[in-house]
Amino acid sequence: MAGFGLGLFLIVSILTPRLLARLAPCANSKSCISDLSGIFQSGKTSTFLGRSVAEPTYLATNDSTQAVLGENTGSKHIYIDLAAQKIYAYQGDNLVYTFPTSTGKWGKTPTGEFRIWIKLRYTRMEGGSGADYYNLYNVPYVMFFQNDSVPASRGFSIHGAYWHNNFGHIMSHGCINLRPVDAGILYNWANPSTNGNTTHATADNPGTPVTIYGQPTEE
Repeated sequence: MAGFGLGLFLIVSILTPRLLARLAPCANSKSCISDLSGIFQSGKTSTFLGRSVAEPTYLATNDSTQAVLGENTGSKHIYIDLAAQKIYAYQGDNLVYTFPTSTGKWGKTPTGEFRIWIKLRYTRMEGGSGADYYNLYNVPYVMFFQNDSVPASRGFSIHGAYWHNNFGHIMSHGCINLRPVDAGILYNWANPSTNGNTTHATADNPGTPVTIYGQPTEE
């Protein structure tokens, strides 16, 4: 029995925090980041919390290359305050945008310093179980972020949400929800500079830093 305990200890000690993070379930546990095409899928039925939800017709408009004024006038940084349920976009020392957001209710939104690694004009997200199951097509303006402790495989992102209108309150499975119109503005402002339906961050076109802090109020 002592030998078994020692073996278990050795196994656990080998699993570093980074490896444990990679083994943790994805924020969208059934779909995760399996489709990075960014393509709109027509004729689909979306579900959220046991009910069908209709996508706004304007979501089918592809404006993923829209330019934003002031794009090159300072470094960009996104801050997300979980306590206030607000997102702040800074360019240099200037506050450019402030939007209400909805962060994790059925799953925890991670805190820390992150960086956007890919932008998708649309994607599908599926996860949860039972009463909180969701299967959402054409989630718009998706910006996945990561760091060394929360890798890309975890599937956390900032994105538009057309299936609820409860912004300013926790409402997600761990991602950062925005009104689609707000998400579109932030998507076209943030780096990497948008190039088509899918934009990967590169050394020459790095993603905007994202800082998430605070503690949400239980509701």
